[in-house]
Amino acid sequence: MTEARIGELDIVTAAELADMIFPPVCYVVDGYIAEGLTILAGKAKIGKSWLALNFAIAVAAGGIAFGSIPVEAGDVLYLALEDNRRRLKQRIEQIMQGTAAPERLHLVTKSPRVGEGLIEAIDNWRKTVLQPRLIIIDVFGKVRQPRRGKDSYYDEDYRSLEPLKAAADQWQLAIIVIHHTSKREEPFDPFDAVSGTTGLTAAADTLLVLSRSSQGTTLYGRGRDIEEIDMAVSFENVTGQWVTLGNTSEVFRSDERGKILNALKSTIAPIGPREIAAVSNMKDANVRRLLGKMVASGEIEKASYGCYRLALSTSGNSGNNGHTQ
Repeated sequence: MTEARIGELDIVTAAELADMIFPPVCYVVDGYIAEGLTILAGKAKIGKSWLALNFAIAVAAGGIAFGSIPVEAGDVLYLALEDNRRRLKQRIEQIMQGTAAPERLHLVTKSPRVGEGLIEAIDNWRKTVLQPRLIIIDVFGKVRQPRRGKDSYYDEDYRSLEPLKAAADQWQLAIIVIHHTSKREEPFDPFDAVSGTTGLTAAADTLLVLSRSSQGTTLYGRGRDIEEIDMAVSFENVTGQWVTLGNTSEVFRSDERGKILNALKSTIAPIGPREIAAVSNMKDANVRRLLGKMVASGEIEKASYGCYRLALSTSGNSGNNGHTQ
């Protein structure tokens, strides 16, 4: 196979690409963290740092992530830039529960910023360890480049993450950047809650968002190399561990879905998300998020644009709920 160079472009034909053999995508945590750049976002105090530390210890020890996922061992660099060594010691001891802390977990509480020596410092670490697999930066605000004022917010956001994305690709390892979600009410799409412009989300390979509602906590995931994630998760205070509970729609179905079904049973005419939210005392965003899934599962159906009713198989003979008998 030969590659043609025209000017500064490296060109490969579709036929040549079809003959190329690439190794499978390498996962650091199967189904959740792949090689490349991942943004892990969530509101303050929701447990992002605990989850990141769970990942770090699992990889450094060659242990288990999320209570059930075996993880291949490797060297981990954790930039805990909002913590001190005392707090890190306490958290690691809590997670390890009396077992020895992993020697392959390397911890830093101060670092330079992107564009001011961060990439070079990480590269130096990478060259001193046997098998670098994971780098965690907690939090993004501590390493992002200062705003120049002449670039758009989108360009500045993208410019701050792009060197980390390029480094992850070049080094063929995973970099997780911890970031915040906005303080505004949860949007219909949880990924829209990531604080900043879409320049951040555009630069990342994977987005993970921790979101808490009255029903519990959900980890949402979307990326180039992972399947869509919509997983109910729980934090265990005693062990400091995050564990998965199952698909959110199944775990939370008995409550939130039941409220939506009861709201639709209470009216003859089809109604929209706002009316359902008012009747069921749920957040409008939560209702909208579930409606599409409930239509797909056959529990309810769209009667017209923006209006829903019970599916015929669900409503049975209790009333027509907008159906013609």
